[in-house]
Amino acid sequence: MRQPWSGAVESASSGNVANAQAQATFAADAKQLWYLTGLEITYSGATAAGVVVATITGLLGGTIDYVVPVPVGVSVGAVPISVQFGHPLAGAAPNTAIVATVPALGSGNTNCVLNIHGFKVSTNGNLLD
Repeated sequence: MRQPWSGAVESASSGNVANAQAQATFAADAKQLWYLTGLEITYSGATAAGVVVATITGLLGGTIDYVVPVPVGVSVGAVPISVQFGHPLAGAAPNTAIVATVPALGSGNTNCVLNIHGFKVSTNGNLLD
């Protein structure tokens, strides 16, 4: 029997947004359960420094939050946030979406990209490649 995390990994991306909410979603899928394996947030600064809180919802155990520090300067690159989970995080239940969100980063911001990675299994435990 293969381990659930040995199959094909899927990705979702917000695409590049400028001072707007960035969101990446694994859509709810009947009789299937999502597992999240990691995420990346790459972004640039804004006119004023600030802090926002990125969230991941739809996970077993509840919402996960990440503090995202926004540097001052619209052309200043921020340190990317890259999280690869040692163990995949299970969705809350079958047919539940996993949604990651980064709020707007502030006036003057021109770039924010959010990517998530994961896989899904059927509710009977079989990997879906």
